[in-house]
Amino acid sequence: MIPADPAPLLLLTLTVSSVLAAFFLLGLLKKLLRSVGRERLGRVRRPPAPPGIHGIPLVGRPSLSYQPTAAARGSTSSYGPAASGTGTASRQASSGRPRSLSQQPAPPRQVLGGDSVGFSKMYMRSISELLGKQSLLCASPENHRRLRRRMSTLFNTQSLEASVRTFDGLTVEALGKWKQGQTMVVLEEALKITFAAICKLLTSIEREDELAEMQRDISEVTEAMLSIPLKLPGCRFFKGLKARRRVMTSLRKTIRQRREGSEHHDDFLQSLLAMDDQRSSDDQLTDSQILDNMLTLIIAGQITTASAIAWMVKYLDENPNVQERVRELHLPLLVGNAPGENNLDPEALGRMAYASMVVKETLRMASIVSWFPRVALEDCEVEGFQIAKGWIVNVDARHIHSDSAVYDNPGKFFPLRFHKDPKPYSFLAFGTGERTCLGMNLAKAMMLVFLHRLVTMFSNSGRVHLHRHRLAV
Repeated sequence: MIPADPAPLLLLTLTVSSVLAAFFLLGLLKKLLRSVGRERLGRVRRPPAPPGIHGIPLVGRPSLSYQPTAAARGSTSSYGPAASGTGTASRQASSGRPRSLSQQPAPPRQVLGGDSVGFSKMYMRSISELLGKQSLLCASPENHRRLRRRMSTLFNTQSLEASVRTFDGLTVEALGKWKQGQTMVVLEEALKITFAAICKLLTSIEREDELAEMQRDISEVTEAMLSIPLKLPGCRFFKGLKARRRVMTSLRKTIRQRREGSEHHDDFLQSLLAMDDQRSSDDQLTDSQILDNMLTLIIAGQITTASAIAWMVKYLDENPNVQERVRELHLPLLVGNAPGENNLDPEALGRMAYASMVVKETLRMASIVSWFPRVALEDCEVEGFQIAKGWIVNVDARHIHSDSAVYDNPGKFFPLRFHKDPKPYSFLAFGTGERTCLGMNLAKAMMLVFLHRLVTMFSNSGRVHLHRHRLAV
């Protein structure tokens, strides 16, 4: 039905439109005046945000494709997008947070080393929920410093020596079962050895049935860490949460028995509880802090180290000259020892200079931990780009490790490149700064032990071969 007189309706429409237009113009004028005022006061304009996508986050959206570009030898490397050449960093929206990608050695100095404003470690929700809020990987800066100070006492020289001997014994036992011509899956074998070692060192779990049950649950937790955090039956994340509860129940029972005195073992957990007994109640760790970090140590000690060992075997097979050189240097170390004698300790590992270079070169090329995410605690500038508070900056270790401006011929497996210490912030296998991996020395020691036993237990005639990621001896 058409009104008899449309004039009032038309007048109302014009009035509303005029008011909206006035607000819009006032907003533009306010921004203009603010900009002019800043210039008159001599203030520096804010740097631009990193190029890339900044909008509605899409699940699975990849970061921009970056390719290394030429850079002066010895200077900071530079990277540019394959198509547009927009600089050294890219931006995208992911999981509701803006993210910035950094591929130069310079930003790690600021982001990981904390040269200017604060950055805190930030992992995706699925990881933080599965590991726990009190985990060293997810704790706030204040809690992290306290937890790290308490946990670091467990990685002293005495503990490292016991850990080396434990891992050596398990490695000799495992490799002793390998037969000539048998096909072995390296990663699976390494996972079994590292898991058994970590569980024995942390909680003295040695029974095969308990180890098998714990490993199944830990595997489910690990597989769920990069999944979509949907708490729906059947989803991987939901299965991971259930597995975490089972692990927590088992560890909580162990802690209760230790505190009641019904069980006592010489392991990391017992040392941690003993330190708490000597402190005031206000300075003691809570059960949640102990549980979350025991789970973190199990996962970190098993997965990353086993993966690195598998990659090391791959590179040894692809570079027989390196394999033979390691064997040539290590066979004399067995002279005078009884067959099967476990004589390795940190002092012996310290004499394995070339093997240590092999370990470092493996970690560089494999880049087991490719990303180091950090969240900005306040507005700041990184490499000429504006980073807002709450943004996540991802330091891309893999690109830094493969930068031809940092490493000569980075695609070649060349252990002797580590005859000299790498440039600062160019080797990020274990991170750097306040959040450097707590178990760094233990992980390197495990790789050295495995390498030593592998090349000395198998002769030149039985050189290691890989076929489709399987180890044939």
